[in-house]
Amino acid sequence: MMSHYASITAGALAAGLFATGTGFAASWDMPTPYPDGNFHTKNITEFAADIAKKTSDSLKITVHSNQSLIKHPDIKTSVRDGIVPIGETLVSRLENESPIFGVDSVPFLASSYELSKKLYDAQRPYLEKLLADQGLQLLFSVPWPPQGIYVKKEINAISDLEGLKFRAYNVGTERVASLAKMVPTQIEASDVPTAFATGRVEAMITSPSTGADSKAWDFVTHYYDTQAWLPRNMVIVNKAAFDKLSDAEKAAVTEAAAAAETRGWEMSKVETEEKTKILKDNGVAIVTPSDELKAGFGEIGATITDEWKAKAGADGEALLETFRK
Repeated sequence: MMSHYASITAGALAAGLFATGTGFAASWDMPTPYPDGNFHTKNITEFAADIAKKTSDSLKITVHSNQSLIKHPDIKTSVRDGIVPIGETLVSRLENESPIFGVDSVPFLASSYELSKKLYDAQRPYLEKLLADQGLQLLFSVPWPPQGIYVKKEINAISDLEGLKFRAYNVGTERVASLAKMVPTQIEASDVPTAFATGRVEAMITSPSTGADSKAWDFVTHYYDTQAWLPRNMVIVNKAAFDKLSDAEKAAVTEAAAAAETRGWEMSKVETEEKTKILKDNGVAIVTPSDELKAGFGEIGATITDEWKAKAGADGEALLETFRK
């Protein structure tokens, strides 16, 4: 396993990543997946600064952004195995371990920030239990902007999507394509402009952030604000590392995490507004879906939710029951 983490030597670990609560300062390395300009990274940088301030530097967290220390797929395992004490990951990346991890990415289940927060509140106890079983502790979780549909034409009903070549990037988006009778095509984010330009894809579902970053106005005309789902990132800590902190340091981490969660949700909303405005300013028509289109997506969402529930079993059923109260 250590070959994945060659950048972290055993000597660095021995130097005291976990050495805390013993009268000398602790230094924690924190891998994150996204670049410094990303709002998630900005929020985490503030979280780290908050902890340093609250503990008078007895606990310092060094943020290693943009997969510079550990690649995204390895971050959660690295925290679990004690390679690093803390890290950030996309929650739904872990869905292959348990469907519970993927509930935030079930399309059209929670189509607003308000519903996304309600879904997170329902999911959290199950999420915490899954993590605890692996010696991990959830500190906070923050959503990405909601996912919308980018196309080169008007769509007023699900039938208008039929036959379109659709950019899929995971099982969920492939299922949406299948139920809407589109043709799914696997395309990485970096290849999106070329794929549209060459006609390999004609539609995609992604956030305003990705749309603005990829200059979607060069290849689409309409953005439908479906708010299909709001995938979340989470920050987790190795429980053994956390337990070695002094009481004051534990309190500082917990307080800073609560503040980061509140701040992060607000930052996500601002990101949505800013990036949607960039799309609009560059000539993309920002459209609220028609009632007919909403109803069609609602049916697709209900089908995928039932499929998710069947996989998630009793815990999934109880989670959804709490969410729908």
